Amino acid sequence: MRNGKATIHDIAEKLKVTASTVSRALNDNPRISDATKKRVLKAAKDLNYQPNNIAAALRSGRSKLIGVVVPTANRNFFSSVIRGIEEFANSLNYKVVISQSYDDFEKEKQTIEALLNVQVDGIIASLGKTTKNVDHFKKIISKGIPLVLFDRVTNDLDVSQVVIDDYYGAFQATEHLITEGCRRILHFTSAQNINIYKDRKRGYEDALLKHGIGVDPELILFSDMQLEDGRRIMQETLDRKIEFDAVFSSSDYSVMGAMQVLKENGLNIPQDVKLVGFGNEPFTSFTEPTLTTVDQKSIPMGQITAETFFEILNQKDQGSIIPKKTILKPELIIRNSSINKEN
Repeated sequence: MRNGKATIHDIAEKLKVTASTVSRALNDNPRISDATKKRVLKAAKDLNYQPNNIAAALRSGRSKLIGVVVPTANRNFFSSVIRGIEEFANSLNYKVVISQSYDDFEKEKQTIEALLNVQVDGIIASLGKTTKNVDHFKKIISKGIPLVLFDRVTNDLDVSQVVIDDYYGAFQATEHLITEGCRRILHFTSAQNINIYKDRKRGYEDALLKHGIGVDPELILFSDMQLEDGRRIMQETLDRKIEFDAVFSSSDYSVMGAMQVLKENGLNIPQDVKLVGFGNEPFTSFTEPTLTTVDQKSIPMGQITAETFFEILNQKDQGSIIPKKTILKPELIIRNSSINKEN
């Protein structure tokens, strides 16, 4: 064994059969008897044989691997999307290689390069917040490798996309607060080069205008949307004595931080300030009060993204593929943080 790694030739020598017989047995070829398959599998286990997926990919043209790139996997939204992708992919005997960009542009580029180097059959990705140049994604397309974007997408790439209607979700959330009597609604948002934040901000603004409420730039607050960001910008808002009666946040995490600071400053929710988040993270149903939020249909998004990917992968003429955009409808989950007591 070279470098301590067993090969099909080692298995063949042990069993006194040909390497091609071992290869067929490992691939469950019907031409090989069950008895021989059992002998080969036992020998492979005894020798701790590990298949060379890259070599197999070069021989067959398929690695049975899909690269999935997400900003972070420790958020319920992204982990649920990954679950949806994996369930669909696994049903077709494909495996998923998950990589995190941590919203870092250089890390995202390196991740794409690494996935291409291991011969993945295609890539599914959600862009990082700092991604403005998409040349690394264009490299995927130039190689004829299927690419599907979900959630955080860009119009600079002519590829299939799966998103929710962020505009609609934000419009519904803001209009809900308005119907509950709110007029000075803070909006927590982030980098406007990311479609989801741009569309949610637009939905917020249009809901205000529909109800005759002017858009006040002072009430639109930018951050990275983490819990600590919500704490910071809420405390700064209170310190500046800006008048507001509600918060609509593009992230459950930042509005959770705001909730903590509001309580620490003696303000009551929802009597003094009403809150709405976005994402329907699991903790939103356990906060006190429970948090109104927008559900993003994450598992269906993952399944539809995977289905879209395999439709592309299985087309023989990759050059004839017409990209499509699938838009899912989000759902406003109304809980105690945004409704008047009498309701």
